[in-house]
Amino acid sequence: MTKPVITRDTVQKLDHEDPFGAFKNEFYLKKDHYYMDGNSLGLLSKRAEKALSTSLEDWKRHAIEGWTEASEPWFYMSEKIGEKTAHLIGAEPFEVINTGSITTNLHQLLATFYKPEGKRTKILADELNFPSDIYAIKSQIELHGLEPEDHLIRVASADGYTLKEEDIIREMDEDVALLLLPSVLYRSGQLLNIEKLTHAAHKKGIIAGFDLAHSIGATPHHLSEWGVDFAVWCTYKYLNSGPGGVGGLYVNQKHLGKKPGLAGWFSSNKEKQFDMSHDLSPSETAGAFQIGTPHILSSAPLLGSLELFQEAGIEAVREKSLKLTRLMMDLTHQELPGYGFKLANPLDDERRGGHVCFVHDEAASICKALKKEGVTPDFRAPNVIRLAPIAFYTSYEDVLDVMLRLKDIMENKKHKQYKNERGIIA
Repeated sequence: MTKPVITRDTVQKLDHEDPFGAFKNEFYLKKDHYYMDGNSLGLLSKRAEKALSTSLEDWKRHAIEGWTEASEPWFYMSEKIGEKTAHLIGAEPFEVINTGSITTNLHQLLATFYKPEGKRTKILADELNFPSDIYAIKSQIELHGLEPEDHLIRVASADGYTLKEEDIIREMDEDVALLLLPSVLYRSGQLLNIEKLTHAAHKKGIIAGFDLAHSIGATPHHLSEWGVDFAVWCTYKYLNSGPGGVGGLYVNQKHLGKKPGLAGWFSSNKEKQFDMSHDLSPSETAGAFQIGTPHILSSAPLLGSLELFQEAGIEAVREKSLKLTRLMMDLTHQELPGYGFKLANPLDDERRGGHVCFVHDEAASICKALKKEGVTPDFRAPNVIRLAPIAFYTSYEDVLDVMLRLKDIMENKKHKQYKNERGIIA
């Protein structure tokens, strides 16, 4: 059956019926510009700006007393943000804390949960993972006096873009101590079946951890229900916390009370922290896995940003995200046949995260042309264009306009004036 042609009337009707229409006004958007890179850095919202301004004002008015007397007391801000984040990942509030970055949090949780002994000495990961996760894994293996070549398993991809859960499960053996995988693959946008992988790992006695960088704020999770042991994430992508915004971590309640692998000042039970004892009394919540003093001004924007998720609901965010990416894929087939584009992301909704992955031999030069034409895309070496239509601030008509600008670039070979090589930051 032939699909109906998508027209401007089609998308305008979708926008008229879209309950997210009002949310677009919450964000700072450039006129006649289409921002498709929210999976790398989300846009500033007015509420995030207000929350940051409040903390700045608290610093100005209260100085040191801001730790307890601020409008949002700094001493408890990490826990409050953790509580506001918990519903996005299906966790109990005390299982979540706002702290660190993905890499520092990974080091913390690997140091806590990776205890190679006997035959169980290996970490199971994949060959498509983001480099920094692999850097952290290798570092932790080496800290145990082991060789990454012998103790890191990276599951291979059959097509260079996606993974098969069956291939991952096949590698789960009695010599594997810990599993660390991305929830969504950063290039292709493939959403892995976290529940299936966690259950398979636990049957083999393997600790299961996930990096939620490309899924938190884009798709719902049920980490506690699924029994995931730990997870980490950043907040500057779909959660719109700002550049370098403080990340977060989750530790399943069955592990709470466990001594953190990397103890620090804010690992403490808050009631005992200022007793100044040299013997740590760890928090009984996920707060135990904090290390240093919270970065207040890089955390505060989340207080405002997360309000939008509470109002919209993560299920509704996911529903619109899927409609936007489906529209983008349909328009690819309608407007761009014969121009050399291949969709490398999964086509099925239940397998796709929040962005669309285009593979093209001239991806780098096409991205440069898109920027010239008022579209902010994302390039990933060697040949991937990622476009992320964000539920809060992307309309259906925006998606049509982006795809028509891409078609114009290809029809008129506008990308040919640019070198097909990445910039300093891709």
